[in-house]
Amino acid sequence: MLSQAIGDLLPAAAAVALSPIPIVAVVLVLDSPKARVNGPAFAVGWVAGLTVVSVLVVLVAGGASDPDSDVAIGVNWVMAGIGALFLVMAARQWKKRPRGGETPEMPKWMATIDSVSSTKAVVLGAALSGANPKNLALTLAASASIAQAGLDGSDTAVAIATFVVIGSITVVGSVLFYLAAPRRAERPLAAVKQFMSDNNATIMMVVLLLLGAKILGDAFGGVWS
Repeated sequence: MLSQAIGDLLPAAAAVALSPIPIVAVVLVLDSPKARVNGPAFAVGWVAGLTVVSVLVVLVAGGASDPDSDVAIGVNWVMAGIGALFLVMAARQWKKRPRGGETPEMPKWMATIDSVSSTKAVVLGAALSGANPKNLALTLAASASIAQAGLDGSDTAVAIATFVVIGSITVVGSVLFYLAAPRRAERPLAAVKQFMSDNNATIMMVVLLLLGAKILGDAFGGVWS
């Protein structure tokens, strides 16, 4: 059922949308001299990365709608592994959180974003959405839930599109806001960037902890049913 499939993928889609590193990255792109070109290029890469991974996983796990099939059992165990991985990642994020007064350390590659070409901006967007380990695991979880729902072709396309749209709200929304009103966008985008930079570890710890517990519980429920 489509509504149930969308309900199941919503937590993973929201977690993708709230991932701090891509949000910081797109704000840095929009703060570069080539913002009007590189911003849309980054957004295109982001959407393409999420879409390609989602479609591939749904195709591979296409037989998971039968709970007694080998594919369904395999998908449940993969989901259990992803859930456990999220709990481990949540613990690591908690340990990595900045302590009293420490400045959060961001990836070194972010220092070069303002000089990338439009082609590299597309690649960067695709890499952060489709190849970034955290987002890849989230996309796998959402796509597996779609495969398990047993939807027909059109409903599957709607479910994937829903995941991509929700997962892209922050990135694509930031680009559209900047293109529509660049001067008005500067201050709120800078504030979002600062908040996400300062609270990266805490945000991801909470998201991964809650999502990991949910995915693990659903997966074991499928295995033991």
